[in-house]
Order: sequence, then structure tokens, then C-alpha cells
Amino acid sequence: MGYQRIFCDNMVRLSTFRSYQIVLVFGAALAVVAFYYFGSEQENFSSTTKRIKQTQTIQNSNRNEADPSADPRLEQTSRRTAREQLEKRRAEGGSEAVQHYHILMMFTKVDKSKALQEKFEIAMRSMVKHARFLDKEILVFHFVSDEGSRELGQKILPEFLQDASFQYEVEFHDVTELTEKLFPIVKAMQLHFSAGSGAYYSDAIFFLSVAMHRIVPEDMKHIVQLDLDLKFRSNIKDLFEEFGQFPPGAVIGIAQEMQPVYRHTFWQYRRENPKTKVGDPPPDGKPGFNSGVMLLDLEAMRQSTLYNRLLEPEQVAKLADQYHFRGHLGDQDFFTMIGMEYPDLFHVLACGWNRQLCTWWMDHGYGDVFELYYQCVGPIHVYHGNCNTPIPDD
Repeated sequence: MGYQRIFCDNMVRLSTFRSYQIVLVFGAALAVVAFYYFGSEQENFSSTTKRIKQTQTIQNSNRNEADPSADPRLEQTSRRTAREQLEKRRAEGGSEAVQHYHILMMFTKVDKSKALQEKFEIAMRSMVKHARFLDKEILVFHFVSDEGSRELGQKILPEFLQDASFQYEVEFHDVTELTEKLFPIVKAMQLHFSAGSGAYYSDAIFFLSVAMHRIVPEDMKHIVQLDLDLKFRSNIKDLFEEFGQFPPGAVIGIAQEMQPVYRHTFWQYRRENPKTKVGDPPPDGKPGFNSGVMLLDLEAMRQSTLYNRLLEPEQVAKLADQYHFRGHLGDQDFFTMIGMEYPDLFHVLACGWNRQLCTWWMDHGYGDVFELYYQCVGPIHVYHGNCNTPIPDD
């Protein structure tokens, strides 16, 4: 960040102000320098995180004014951010605090996949189209990415976000660094819930949601994790309202699986326990969960003795043996398994918040019961085009 450039630019502008304004502008310039200098030392989600922020108001202003020195792209980090503007207003007498809404998406290998790029564009454009936030609310996008995908994201995001009516920030987190933090925590559960035959180091990132409460800053209380293959039909802020519906003891909000995936996975347990509801369809059964849309109450996860005990290797192995469970879907399998035994840890989202479209299991042995799992009554807020299923047009 060019701190000297920021300082000098502001000093040049001082010459155009009357004398009684000089002190105010000089103070503002020092505040900007201090913010970037000291703030950059406090980044603790990922020490290599690249924080990129802006507001739509400033972006629109830059587009409309014929200023050749102004760059409306995300890479232009010298402009005042949404947080700076709002906190400045608050210092001038505003009583309301700035509120951040955090969402996270896995954004790896996107630069090498045209299909992932197309899915990401649908997700971002639909989210922006329907999102509505108040003046002192900021939507923070967290992208876990490799270097190539980060560079692509910085290139394409300005176009996807240019029509946003809300204030936002963008942060990229290095996948390698997060994997290093996750691996010691989730190594044991990888043996039970990974596609490979062992606890591969690279697989750890697929368990990010399981242990996110241990690696993000403690002042981050809530985060929504989303798959790339989504299409929004409602305001994403309404999804955050679901945190207020969590019952006591719940730490995660998640929708049920809409295929007989776990009817199949728990086949041995079901055979040994013919009266069980494990793997049965809703509304009375336990069909398992789908991780395409997840609400993580990070504060509740930190405080839950039960949840943190279930992360211990011996507890994971005990439950896996009890249910004869062997999966390959990462965090989704882990949440499904502990949900069979401890359902109170979860707030079940309405199917409309994760309307899964995949029908693979209908043609692979479960056609007679498929509709019992697949039906979804109520408004559709988010389509999930899992297993590469096309998403309907609006």
C-alpha cells in the first residue's frame, strides 16, 4: 500500500481549501495512514490475506466522473473503504454501530475450470441482484483461494459487483495457510469422511466449516458458508436472520439432504436396526444434511463443550464405528453423523434455502422412494445445482 502516496495526495488537495478546513483535512489524511499502517498488522484470519474493500457509492462516482486517475476496479485499494466511511460518520455523532455480514466460498482451481467460472458468475450475479442491506451494514465476501484463482477473482469480481446496491468488502485467504491450520484438527476425521483411503493433507480444507471457530478471529461471531453452484432468488440478508431462530444448544444451521444418499450410506446400521429413523425421509426420518448452505454460529461453536468434544479423534472413531459409517463428502458427512446422535446441535433450515436439484440417486436404485426425499414445499430462496445439474432460469 502506498502510504506516502496517500499522504501526499491529501496534502496537495489542502491547497484548495480555506484555512479553517486545513486542520480537518490534515487530520483525515493522518487517520487514513494510521488505519492502513496499524490495521495491516492485525490481520489474523490468514496472515497472507489480501483485504480489498470499497463501497458502491464511491465506485459509481468514479464511473460517472471523468477522472483519468480514478480506477473503479477492486485493485484500487487507496480509496476510503466502507468501514472508514461508516466509522467516520459514527465518530461525528452517529449512534449505530457498523454491522458486518460474513460469507465464505471455496474458490480454488476456478482459474482452471470454465464450468466453475460459469457457476460462480451465476451465484454472484444472483446474490447481488437480490441483496438489500442498510447504510451501516457491510457484506464481507471471504474467498479461500489459490494464487491463480485469486488473480482471476480480482479480475472478474468488479464486473459482478458493479451493480451492488450495498456496501461490501472482499477478502482472499490463502488455501495453503488455512490447510496448515486445519490439518492437525481434522486429520482423524479425514480417515472416515474423505474420498481417499487416508488422511490426505490436501483434503483438510474440505473440513474448514468443522473447525472454523478455532482459526478465525474471536470477534467474528457468525459466518455463512456457501457452495459455488448456487443461484439466489431472495435477499441473502434474510438468510442471516435464521441465526436468530437457533434453538438453545444449536451451533450450525443446515438444510436436510434431498436425496437418499444416507439411506445408502447407513445401509449396515439400518439392517441391524430395522426400526431406526436413520436415513429415512422427512418429515419424521433422519435423511442427513447437505452442506451447500451452512450457517456457522462461531461463538456458539466455541462455547459448546459437546461440539468440541465431538472433534476429538476418539469420539469421531466411536461414532463412526457405532454407525458403521464410511463417507466421502467431508464436512457434510461429519455433520450428518453427529446429527444422528446429537440433533440438538443443529438448526434445520427450510428446504427452500438449499433447494438441491440433483436427481442422481433416482436412477441408481432408489427410484421407488426418491420423491419422499426430493419434494420441497414452500418458497425457493436458493437453488443448488449440485452434481452439475442445470439451474432453472428466472
